[in-house]
Amino acid sequence: MQVKDLTIDELKLLIQETVAETIQSLLFDPDEGKQIKPEVQQQLLNSLQQTQAGERGISAEEVAKKLGLNW
Repeated sequence: MQVKDLTIDELKLLIQETVAETIQSLLFDPDEGKQIKPEVQQQLLNSLQQTQAGERGISAEEVAKKLGLNW
């Protein structure tokens, strides 16, 4: 069947289903259920604690410079 053969209601339903599938695929988390390595978890906790204590991390400009990117 071709699109030209669809009724307006069939076309609307097809579009709705396509949009719903697209949204679901964008919201899917491929890492769901996976475990974080203990050392990575500790690094994240340390970073969070430093941020909460008011410490600043590396600026985006500095990271870009280290990577040879023009900021």
